[in-house]
Amino acid sequence: MSFSTRFTRGQTLLLDADDTLWENNIYFEKAIAAFISYLNHHTYSREEVRVILNEVEHQTVRERGYGAASFEHSLVTCFERLSTGPVTTEKHERIVSFARSIRDHEIELMPGVAEVLPELASRHRLILMTKGNAEEQTDKLVRSGLAHHFSSVEIPREKNPDAYHSVCRKYELKPQATWMIGNSPKSDVNPALNAGLHAVFIRHPHTWVLEHEAMEPARTGQHLLELSSFAELGMRF
Repeated sequence: MSFSTRFTRGQTLLLDADDTLWENNIYFEKAIAAFISYLNHHTYSREEVRVILNEVEHQTVRERGYGAASFEHSLVTCFERLSTGPVTTEKHERIVSFARSIRDHEIELMPGVAEVLPELASRHRLILMTKGNAEEQTDKLVRSGLAHHFSSVEIPREKNPDAYHSVCRKYELKPQATWMIGNSPKSDVNPALNAGLHAVFIRHPHTWVLEHEAMEPARTGQHLLELSSFAELGMRF
C-alpha cells in the first residue's frame, strides 16, 4: 500500500488525547527536573533519582491511578524516601508546588491537530479514548476546544484489551473498520491490536517512560501504521 493511499470513509477512529492531540508529558518532565534539582541528592545521581521516581510512580499508578494528584503523591513519596533530613512543612509545600505547576499550563495542541481533526470528523466517526483521571481529562478536552469533533468520550482507568473490547461492544464497532490512534505502544498500539483492531502509532519525542514498550506486529488482516506527525493522518484517512 503506497503512502498516498487513503482508507475509505466511515472508519471509526479512537483517538488518544495526551501527547497525541495536545502536549502533556513535557510539563511533567519540567516538574520532575525541578524536583530532582531541589532534592540535590549527594549520593544518587540525577539519573539514579529518576529511576527511583519511576519505580515510585509505577506503584502509585497501580494503587491510585493516573493524574496530577497521583503525580503529587509520587513526588512526595520519593522525596520522603530519599531525603537525608526531616521533611519540613516548607519542604513538603515546595514539592507539592512542582506537581501543581502542571495544572496551570495552557492546552497546547500538537502540530496539525487543529487543521486535520475537523477533516477527519467530516469523513469518519471520532471517539476520544484516553485513560487517566476523568475530571482532569474532561477539563482538558473542554479547554482544548476540540470536544465538538467527537461523537463520544471514553476515559477508562487503563487501556488494555478488555477496555477496547468493551468500547467495541458499547458502540457496536466492527474491528475491521476501527482504529486506535496514539503515541503509546503500551496503551494505544499493543492492546488495540490484541483486541483485533487496527492501530496508528504517532511518534512523540517525550512519551512517558512508563508507556514505553516494544510494538507488537499486526496480525493477518490488521493494519499498523507508524506516522511521524498528526498531520499525516489527513493523508491516510
